Amino acid sequence: MFRRGTIVRKIRYVTLALCIAVSVLGGASGAFAEEKAKGTANTGNTGNTGSTAAADLAPGARSAILMDASTGTIIYEKNSHDKLPPASITKIMTMLLTVEALDEGRLQLTDKVRTSEYAASMGGSQIFLEPGEEMTVDEMLKGIAMASGNDASVAMAEKIAGSESAFVDLMNQKAEALGLKDTHFANCNGLPAANHYSSAHDIAVISQELLKHERIIKYTGSYQDYLRKDSAKPFWLVNTNKLVRFYTGADGLKTGYTAEAKFCLSATAARDGLRAVAVVLGEPNTKTRNSEVSAMFDYLFSQYKLHTIHKAGDPIGTVKIEKGVKRELPLTAKETYSVLLKKGITQEGIRHELVLEEHLKAPVAADQTVGKLVVYQGTDVLKEYELKAGEAVAKAGWWKLFKRTTGSLFTID
Repeated sequence: MFRRGTIVRKIRYVTLALCIAVSVLGGASGAFAEEKAKGTANTGNTGNTGSTAAADLAPGARSAILMDASTGTIIYEKNSHDKLPPASITKIMTMLLTVEALDEGRLQLTDKVRTSEYAASMGGSQIFLEPGEEMTVDEMLKGIAMASGNDASVAMAEKIAGSESAFVDLMNQKAEALGLKDTHFANCNGLPAANHYSSAHDIAVISQELLKHERIIKYTGSYQDYLRKDSAKPFWLVNTNKLVRFYTGADGLKTGYTAEAKFCLSATAARDGLRAVAVVLGEPNTKTRNSEVSAMFDYLFSQYKLHTIHKAGDPIGTVKIEKGVKRELPLTAKETYSVLLKKGITQEGIRHELVLEEHLKAPVAADQTVGKLVVYQGTDVLKEYELKAGEAVAKAGWWKLFKRTTGSLFTID
């Protein structure tokens, strides 16, 4: 009886211990899942940034991302690939296609843009264009960047593509060319529409692309200006992005709001050689939106630095070309090649290698990819940059190739 009672008691103790263990493990599992659901710092490609996740920098946002604009390194993200209504942040793509047309010479800032009946009929935020009214491209860009003019966006779209629908096709083609998977546009201004969506990640990539066109900062970074200044009806513009005035270094890019999308912002700021892009979607109000974007900027600027590998224009090597009129082509940095490092992390062990195309044969087109620059820290790849031919190299004629071959036969070392 004694042994039996002892065994029963032991079974009870074991059962109780198992119940406690299951309860503890279940609680730990739940806590882990909750922690993973929060926004975290992305420590990849930042040079031993450490494995400790940042606090949730945008707790009020439905979706958010923080990116270093020069390297594309993602510092923080939260539901960054969720497909959501982007509201007027849509206009970042509209501005991108506009400045591309300017840089390619298809448009001039002084070109007149006529307002159609359809463009003038846009509701929401607008600069109150009248049907038939003309403004320059320069003025339309002010109206889009600062006042978020839906009417100005459509007028610009019609100027570039002939119709808004044709322009939207160009927007979607550009999104595809940028490799965006979470985006589809149905209009050029972000007014609510079926099948019109994007993500914080994709908006950050579009913003990064827009920032390559430095002229845009003149518009997105201005806090106030005038349209029709010398007319009987001057229109005072005040930037909808208040960070441009109240956050040191902020100079863009675009706010957005609809009842469905809530308060959205794609913002950029530059300090100490760094340029940040922060995107928040679905914020509850403008105060929270601006506060959380400011916190994201503060985090990047206080915690990170850039390490430059090559400056734009630096010679970085040569690539051999088979059967070309030139035997080799010099390679130069087309932009500044840098990696983002956590402050306090040593730069020791950072190295870079040229990985060039083997047996590259002529003809070679200008801007053809001929290799890549790979940046390492130890054995970890921090960043890869595509290297492109700076000029075209035609295929050599048979006589040139013959002389080159026979000449090498009789060369005496």
